Amino acid sequence: MNFDFSKEPGKKLEKQEYETKMEPVISIITPFYNSGKYIRQTVNSILNQTFPNFELLIIDDGSKDEESLKELEKIEKLDSRIKVFHKQNEGLAATRDYGAKKASKSSKYLCFIDDDDLIEPTYLECLYFSLITNPKASWAYTDSVGFEGQEYLWNKYFDSNKLKKQNDLVASSLIRKEDFEAVNGYELREKALNEDWNFWLKLIAKGKFPVHVNFYGFWYRRKLKSSELARVKNNQKRNNEIISESAKKIKKRVKAIQYPRFNYDWDKIEDKINIETNIKRQNNNKTNILMIIPWMVMGGADQFNFDLISRLDKSKFDITIVSTEPAVNIYRQNFEQYATVYDLTTFLDQKYWPAFVNYLIEKNNINIILNTNSEFGYSMLPYLKAKYANIPIIDYVHMEEWYNRNGGYSRDSSSVASVIDKTLVCNENSRKILMDYFGRNTNEVETVYIGVDEKKYDPSKYNIQELKQKYNLPEDKYIISYICRISEQKRPFLLLEVAKKLKEKRDDFIILVVGDGNLLNKMKSTAKKYGLSNNIIFMGRTNKTDEIYAISDLTINCSIKEGLALTAYESLAMGVPVVSSDVGGQKELIDKNTGVIVPCMQDEEDIQNFSYSDEEVLNYINAINKVIENLEKYKQNCRKKILNGFTIDQMVIKMTNILKETAKNPNSKKCISNNNIDICKELITNRLIGISDKYVWEAKEYNKFYGYSTDDMQNYKFELFKDKMWQHKWYRGIIKLLQKTGIMKALKKVSNLE
Repeated sequence: MNFDFSKEPGKKLEKQEYETKMEPVISIITPFYNSGKYIRQTVNSILNQTFPNFELLIIDDGSKDEESLKELEKIEKLDSRIKVFHKQNEGLAATRDYGAKKASKSSKYLCFIDDDDLIEPTYLECLYFSLITNPKASWAYTDSVGFEGQEYLWNKYFDSNKLKKQNDLVASSLIRKEDFEAVNGYELREKALNEDWNFWLKLIAKGKFPVHVNFYGFWYRRKLKSSELARVKNNQKRNNEIISESAKKIKKRVKAIQYPRFNYDWDKIEDKINIETNIKRQNNNKTNILMIIPWMVMGGADQFNFDLISRLDKSKFDITIVSTEPAVNIYRQNFEQYATVYDLTTFLDQKYWPAFVNYLIEKNNINIILNTNSEFGYSMLPYLKAKYANIPIIDYVHMEEWYNRNGGYSRDSSSVASVIDKTLVCNENSRKILMDYFGRNTNEVETVYIGVDEKKYDPSKYNIQELKQKYNLPEDKYIISYICRISEQKRPFLLLEVAKKLKEKRDDFIILVVGDGNLLNKMKSTAKKYGLSNNIIFMGRTNKTDEIYAISDLTINCSIKEGLALTAYESLAMGVPVVSSDVGGQKELIDKNTGVIVPCMQDEEDIQNFSYSDEEVLNYINAINKVIENLEKYKQNCRKKILNGFTIDQMVIKMTNILKETAKNPNSKKCISNNNIDICKELITNRLIGISDKYVWEAKEYNKFYGYSTDDMQNYKFELFKDKMWQHKWYRGIIKLLQKTGIMKALKKVSNLE
């Protein structure tokens, strides 16, 4: 995972202002000891929280450093929610317990954050809503980022049995105050101990369980010198004694709530969550956008989302993003630079999603909704229009997919067209299909080309000879790039058929296959079988696609389906002609001057069929030869095409005008009676059940990425099964018999019964 450890929270104070000041619901307790160097950033990260109803209690544990104490005086004046207490030095556990006793009576939750650690802006809010919607859970925590002295990402599957032997939990969490008090807090009065670990074991021994929220919300500073961990290590013997004693008190396994998970089964959709506070941001005189997206990976549609939010004028627009499908969101950090981001799959059950969206709309004064490629988002639009009649709705459709529900997102959009003010598409062909096939109103569908960053993709910035040396490519070969996700939609085996036949006619080319996907391994083995090892180089995924275009003579697109491919934009911007199948809006960008369009001779319904007609293969070969024979003529025209209407800046100008105009003048005819809210909620229910298989698969893929979907999850389930079975006398009798006869020893390795 490409994680940027330099993007630490709290580098700047960016707190939001709210209409009313409420009694604190959360008491944040920060033990402080001579940490003037770090405390400002820690406090900034706390004051930047999107959930404002907290108090920050900084407990000075007998600091001696005068500069640190002076900094603490300045910190206390930053915000009325900050209170500083001074006491004699007793150590971390005693200081936390002291802070808990100073918590306001109104607070229901405690959050312990050390004086050098950091939290992401939505940390408190997500944990708070996780506990509100899982009332039997005692605490909630996120995954962790180790930074400074040691950089790592910490994402561990919760297993209470493992916790008796190793500390897999993070130091910071949100804890119900009543549960904290039920185990007498940290209790330990000795120093240099694993007081966090011991505290979790105490909770588990009482049958308490947590919510594991799956995003990197907590930053744990790993200092090279004077590390608390080093002091604990030096006190290992005593530490082991205390941990062992607490672990012995755990009599049965405890199961955590771990996201992402699918547990929705025709339950009642909740559209309001009863929280202990009412939060509303002050009017910022901006256009406040709620953007609903599936995830934050980086395909063409996701790149459009990022390009849009990163370039909208922040003095005029404020953006809140919710994502709705489980994924390893490797570009979440990028999105968070320009928007407040909530991945609903990481902290909420689906039945509460409408309620949380309502909360965000009301809290953030949302005055326009933009949905793009979110199936859940489309299911919610009628409900949102029924509830918020004056908030206009826009959606953006990247392509129609006939193999996906006979239209895909085009069908989703058209099914709720009566509540959508404006539907935007990325090419004229999609606009025509929406009108001709789906019967959409001409005035309500508009084309906004996604555009390309012509400043980044500028061929004049690159030394081609140096790049060819970098990638070990010969000077006397034509370089053809194939940049995409290696999946059925992109037809990689058609490319191999083309390469095999092309090699029979000429052997002066190399194809660079850039990307990964579910068909990559099969593509590699087929290429070897075809004798193409010298003609195809598999480069894997790269974020240096600009360099690949720079060394390419042409790019090739064999897709059975596209909207208007991002690779076509980028290639032309780099002055590289394109050979592409005639799908989507490709020919709006690729014309006789910038490349060759090849007829697509396979129906979308046959996407799983990897056999291709000789005629289609020959068409590609002729197109490639045509471009190579007239290479300089094509190259001269490619970049001109982009500059004349297909840049990102031109896209942003058009989107800005559409967003401002639509927010200012919502279509009064796009209304649903408030009486239909229950019907609309049932539509959400139907959609959630309908996409359950997909959601479950995506959750499994997420778990697989972190390496605990097989062994850890299966072992965990088996251990829970053992605990349940141990309650039966006959089961205990069988186990004892196996142990007595010696058979158990033979079974240990395969059954993992111990």
